[in-house]
Amino acid sequence: METLRLLLDYFPTAVYTGKCLVFISEDWRVELTEHKSGDFSRNSSEPSVIRVRIFKKALDGDFVPGHYEDFQLASLGELAEQIEKYVQFAIGKNLRESIE
Repeated sequence: METLRLLLDYFPTAVYTGKCLVFISEDWRVELTEHKSGDFSRNSSEPSVIRVRIFKKALDGDFVPGHYEDFQLASLGELAEQIEKYVQFAIGKNLRESIE
């Protein structure tokens, strides 16, 4: 969860729930979760996988899961940049400002 905490500096509109970062607006919900490899034979210095899940609000008001993508980049700055670009292209909004 340490990578998610570090990403809070890059995304000031995010809310950290203890298990994920959440961006929410009237029409969208974006969740970032951190996953570590359970394979103990792998190198422990490998970066965590950050899964970005995108939900769109349905007519009934529930958020419906759409697509997701996994990111695994060692550089925190590059990770944040690529996540921001992915979400911006997926929903047409910038995470740094707000996803209203």
